[in-house]
Amino acid sequence: MRAAQSMVRLRKSSPVKSMHELVKTTDPITISAATAYLKAEGIETFVFDVHMSVMEGGIGAFPRRLMVHEDDAIKARAILKLIEIDTVEEK
Repeated sequence: MRAAQSMVRLRKSSPVKSMHELVKTTDPITISAATAYLKAEGIETFVFDVHMSVMEGGIGAFPRRLMVHEDDAIKARAILKLIEIDTVEEK
């Protein structure tokens, strides 16, 4: 019962934030560069679909997606624009 109560407290104290897709590409160098620049600016990034692209055998059929928290999306887009990395349009 205590575990369930602590989980309820945890959920109440940490609201779920949505993620924004910034970059969608089959080029791992673009993902790596964007991640490095954003990390240098203190923005935490997440790369989605890495395992899917590995399973395909390196043929480039499945793009990877670079995601950030919604609070960082505007700043991250501005940074990527400065370094000329194209971003996905906001939905």
